[in-house]
Amino acid sequence: MNKVILALGIMFVFTGGAFAQQSGLNLKSRAAIIFDAQQGHALYSKNIDAIMPIASITKLMTAMVVLDAQLPMAEEITIDSADIDVHKNTRSRLRVGANLTRQELLRLALMSSENRAAAALARAYPGGIEVFMAAMNNKAFELGMGNSYFVDSTGLRSANVSTARDLVKMVEAAYGYDIIRKFSTTGTYAVDPADNGRNIQFTNSNSLVRSGNWQIGISKTGFLNEAGRCLVMQANITGKPIIIVLLDSFGKNTRSGDANRIKKWMEASLARKRSS
Repeated sequence: MNKVILALGIMFVFTGGAFAQQSGLNLKSRAAIIFDAQQGHALYSKNIDAIMPIASITKLMTAMVVLDAQLPMAEEITIDSADIDVHKNTRSRLRVGANLTRQELLRLALMSSENRAAAALARAYPGGIEVFMAAMNNKAFELGMGNSYFVDSTGLRSANVSTARDLVKMVEAAYGYDIIRKFSTTGTYAVDPADNGRNIQFTNSNSLVRSGNWQIGISKTGFLNEAGRCLVMQANITGKPIIIVLLDSFGKNTRSGDANRIKKWMEASLARKRSS
């Protein structure tokens, strides 16, 4: 019931005209929104209803579905050949035969955007991948994400689509999970998948998490050629919980640049209010 109310509340604010473009902020991302989660309204928006591929932003939904099922986090899962990416042929340091706990896989999927980890989580779900995909789309429906659709747990397929408007709802829902907040903002983490004392170090795919200049509550990056560089975050800026969604940033550092522009824009706005 609370989820339905949340979704309707956000929809009401958006359709009430609070998402008009603001002057003084020039973002390079093709679609973007800055949402004040405390007040429940948008401070800035750009192409928020454009349906676009979201790449590894998908993994936030993957994490929620895994956690909703209350599966044993200490259970070991073996990386299988079925987890290899045959769509984009991306690389992974998790070799076939590697053993990790469900908790370790979830952390790597969220913080380092590890595709084999996300694939293994779906494969090991009760009922398998098809049941997992149905659960992802059911979860999107529950959250009121009417323009979103998921076809895999990794985000490697460009048919995983959403809008900036819908992703605000997904980020706000994901923020309600302690584990997602913790794992998505982990700076670095090491695992020993071969159990031979040789750790493999992973780092967070969002450099802002490691910068020390941000108070980030939840984070997820994404990239595909079809999707461009994507970033979603919940962060404390000028004392407010702010949700940022940036889709299809064309340059390698553009999504981080846009996020920093947003932070400076909000800080400058607060400074002007205090001085007036």
